[in-house]
Amino acid sequence: MNAIIQTEGLTKHYGSHHAVDGISLHVEQGEIYGFLGLNGAGKTTTIRMLLGMIRPDSGASYLFGQRVDAGSHKLWANVGYMVETPYSYPELTVRENLEIIRRLRGIPEQDAIDSVMDKLQLTAYRDRKAGKLSLGNGQRLGLAKAMLHNPKVLILDEPTNGLDPAGIVEVRQLLNELALTHGVTIFISSHILGEVARLATRIGIVHHGKLLQETEVRELQHVLQKHLLVQTRNPEAARIKLVQHGYKVKFSEEGLRLSDDHAIASPEQISKLLVHANMPPIQLSVEEEDLEAYFLRKIETGGGATE
Repeated sequence: MNAIIQTEGLTKHYGSHHAVDGISLHVEQGEIYGFLGLNGAGKTTTIRMLLGMIRPDSGASYLFGQRVDAGSHKLWANVGYMVETPYSYPELTVRENLEIIRRLRGIPEQDAIDSVMDKLQLTAYRDRKAGKLSLGNGQRLGLAKAMLHNPKVLILDEPTNGLDPAGIVEVRQLLNELALTHGVTIFISSHILGEVARLATRIGIVHHGKLLQETEVRELQHVLQKHLLVQTRNPEAARIKLVQHGYKVKFSEEGLRLSDDHAIASPEQISKLLVHANMPPIQLSVEEEDLEAYFLRKIETGGGATE
């Protein structure tokens, strides 16, 4: 299958600062691709080059197999995007803002505005000036503009920024429906790692302008680290006992952590050992690294967590 979104060696420098450094990625039709990175990692610069807003120093980006350049006008009929802060005319109402986009996009159906407002829970604010919207509803308006023409590709920079938990769930469900039901290809940049894990089918991790890793979300269970957490009333004595029996044990604020595969697979053996030593565990649980911890571990091995 040909990639709908693709970059090859995409590079952008600002003086000595390497904002984007040789990024090559591809996104297939109907995928929800999560582009993850800390603030300043190069996410927005990559998106701006992908959309032709800025010119790369080297490399290229492609949409629908066509190279993105200054003359790629026909591409944008099938692309919706929201980059950084959603732009709006603050003195115009929500509906008036969307009417401008409808006309600019050449959309003949006037009910397209009502449809997208309904999808994004904006109907109640249709007559409110955009400048008076909350941060979350301003974000919804930006999404509505990106989606108004039913594009085949959505490129969204931090789309859930400012939304409350209920709003995040609504947007997640909407994007899932667009991808699964309508085959829309969605590219999302975000630093909200847990939310992306619930939404994306594949993730790319970027740090200091470099793409560190691409991973299928369904494969994360094979790379997320696990450990057995043990809590006892005498953790030092329990640690010594476990080490004597060949286990690798580390102290943490929550208790003792064992990373041995056989300890994780058979926690009842740990319980039996400690009970026989008169140190019965208060708590015994297998815990798995979440996406945020995995992400931080990957960027630490890829050059450190600081920007």
